[in-house]
Amino acid sequence: MGGTFDPIHYGHLVTAEEARFQFNMEQVVFIPAGIPPHKARKNISHSSHRLAMTRLAVGSNHHFTVSDVEIKRSGPSYAIDTVRSIGKEYEGWEIYFITGADAVLEILTWKKVEELLQKCVFVAATRPGFQLESLGRKLAHLDRAYSSRIKTMEVPALAISSTDIRRRVGEGRPIKYLLPEATEEYLYRHGLYKF
Repeated sequence: MGGTFDPIHYGHLVTAEEARFQFNMEQVVFIPAGIPPHKARKNISHSSHRLAMTRLAVGSNHHFTVSDVEIKRSGPSYAIDTVRSIGKEYEGWEIYFITGADAVLEILTWKKVEELLQKCVFVAATRPGFQLESLGRKLAHLDRAYSSRIKTMEVPALAISSTDIRRRVGEGRPIKYLLPEATEEYLYRHGLYKF
């Protein structure tokens, strides 16, 4: 499961657990992005903070682990490079790439998308208010072999976003119960999102 995780929150964790259950996965590897090529926001928290918050958040689930593969890599974090690396590390395993359905809508703009779709199955997790039909229309012209490599999954209606959490912290508003307590304590201790 890739993401900026700035910060990681319960929406991410519920999505990962639901994907693990629905697709009978042995393990979910959370991979905080190093330098996300599709993110317009330039003031992303330092990767060491995002990695630490992710580790704190997933620590209580023995099916979850964290990889720093993208953070260690220099330059932009392209999904194809990460999937190649994970494929080597977990040789012989079927690789799933869990992300939001809104991100999958942009998949046609991703680097080496055909190779990416050959190497992994995408799990497009829906967020509250997202219409799956729009995903189907957008990807309708993909080759049938590739479109079968994109699965959809509905998650419980948690309208939580990292953007809202950052905004709330910046405004001095509460964030309790939106993210794991250890992650909340970490971001306050390090003064993150105080604009």
